[in-house]
Amino acid sequence: MSKPNPERPADIRADTNAAPLTPGVRRHLGQNLRVLFADTLEAPPTQRLEALLAQLAKAKR
Repeated sequence: MSKPNPERPADIRADTNAAPLTPGVRRHLGQNLRVLFADTLEAPPTQRLEALLAQLAKAKR
């Protein structure tokens, strides 16, 4: 018997009864995510990321 992996729950479902986020909450989340990932966006892409982007570009052609 295998143990359940807490990072990958077997039964993940969206709550269809959840209220949508208000514009103010969405704006707040967006601003905080931009601050959080600003350094990541400024860093040059790694070779692995460049290779993955090249694969995506080929797939679109």
